[in-house]
Amino acid sequence: MRTVSGIQPTGNLHLGNYLGAIKNWVKMQDEGECLFFLADLHAITVHNDPAELSANCRGMVAALVAAGVDPDKSTLFNQARVSAHPELAWMLICNTPMGWLDRMTQFKEKSGKHKQRASLGLYGYPVLQAADVLVYQATHVPVGDDQRQHLELARDIATKFNSDTGTETFTLPEPFFGKSAARIMSLRDGNAKMSKSDPSDLSRINMSDDDETIARKLKKAKTDPEPLPDNMADLADRPEARNLIGIYAALADQTQDAVLAEYAGKGFGDFKPALADLAVSKLSPIRQRFEELRKDTAAIDAILRDGSEKASALARPTVEAAYAALGLLRN
Repeated sequence: MRTVSGIQPTGNLHLGNYLGAIKNWVKMQDEGECLFFLADLHAITVHNDPAELSANCRGMVAALVAAGVDPDKSTLFNQARVSAHPELAWMLICNTPMGWLDRMTQFKEKSGKHKQRASLGLYGYPVLQAADVLVYQATHVPVGDDQRQHLELARDIATKFNSDTGTETFTLPEPFFGKSAARIMSLRDGNAKMSKSDPSDLSRINMSDDDETIARKLKKAKTDPEPLPDNMADLADRPEARNLIGIYAALADQTQDAVLAEYAGKGFGDFKPALADLAVSKLSPIRQRFEELRKDTAAIDAILRDGSEKASALARPTVEAAYAALGLLRN
């Protein structure tokens, strides 16, 4: 089992990132071979300040390691250091029908009313995503609801390439669903994902928030006046309540039903302080470790350099096989 997953090197990592992806990464590295990368090539599909992008990459490494991603267990690197990613992406771009990309819903969402001003990279980045996993012969890719379409595209691209060239160049990756993957929503709107782009800082728990801020935000989180039920079905029409139960369950490594069994019949006056205490106890050590790590840029760069060397060695045979399958002369 070889699992490959990437994360955008944006600033302001929040609780949704941690519970939705990183916490599961920590578990996966004990279950099989894992490659985790910073998607810095994806980041430049839109304008970025160069200095800020570099700082965000280093900050993300510090955050991942602080959260438990171990460079001795996993291969941790950034795309830009591994030339195999863009090399393979170009070969796949030349083999991918535009009609397939026209169906990608995220481009429509991100470009909005300004489609004509969007970059070609923003339109074609799902093919780079395919290259990201196919280049390592990944057997599994962690996916959330918003990434299922992109993994299906990667499988379609791999199938078409193999068929067109009469080879078995690529492994078709399977989706991996974490045992306790959490979809964390805004603390102000249970129907919207927690996001760093939300103008209200009260909508999210930042991984850099201090203990007092974490507790205050959770105690101010939007809820409803009803007591908690004893089953999740009764929370179907209560998105804010369902979100807080999900956060508690993910932090405590419990099922949501187990959380409700403990708090059934109680109101949020009892539940929110308990959730705040739990969140502080889990996040405070991560924040403290993060603050220590982010100051040591030499150590962070060494992690990325070593990880990129490992990733490059793993990727090169696939790239050479793709060149050969296409009849491109290399030697």
